[in-house]
Amino acid sequence: MGKQDQEILQDRIAEAEQKESAKKRKEKKKELKKKNKLFWSDFKKFITKGNILDLAVAVVIGNAFNKIVSSMVKDILTPFVSFFIGETNMSEWKYVMKPEILDEAGEVVKAEIAITYGVLLQNILDFLVIAFFIFLILRVVARAKTVLFEKEIEEKKAAEAKKKAEEDAKKKVEAEKAAALAEREAEFYANVKKQTELLEKIAASVKPGE
Repeated sequence: MGKQDQEILQDRIAEAEQKESAKKRKEKKKELKKKNKLFWSDFKKFITKGNILDLAVAVVIGNAFNKIVSSMVKDILTPFVSFFIGETNMSEWKYVMKPEILDEAGEVVKAEIAITYGVLLQNILDFLVIAFFIFLILRVVARAKTVLFEKEIEEKKAAEAKKKAEEDAKKKVEAEKAAALAEREAEFYANVKKQTELLEKIAASVKPGE
């Protein structure tokens, strides 16, 4: 192979490699574009789902409801409890393990070490009140739903009962058909058996050569 042929061969190889590289880049770019399109499509489906919107509304209402309940506990229930017990605010209840150290000017040199169990009790009270209110709301909603949709529920129950009765009747008819078929088969085989026995008797009674 001459030098010129080798150069032509190398040029063709380089051209083929460039084409292959360009093809791979094109395929990679196409795949990346497809993935981006799929990502944004999935994001659009996710963000437009009814459940997500309902969840967002529930979070907003829950935060507002939490503020109301916390205010009621902090500003109404807790002062009443403190009044009847005759002590400070519940959130200030604590057990001092080591008192604070003050200097001559009255400034705190070393903070006290205390177990602030009053804050825990108030949080527990918050939880109980929130749980109680949610329980009441769910009961009211369930009762209102029962009253509003009582007719629909009754119609649904009646439809289910009718459907069940039809299925039971259908099963009964099928069972009766199966029983009748089994009875006819038994009669058929009994007749065949009788005819077979009769033919055997006739064959036995006939003497050879007659």
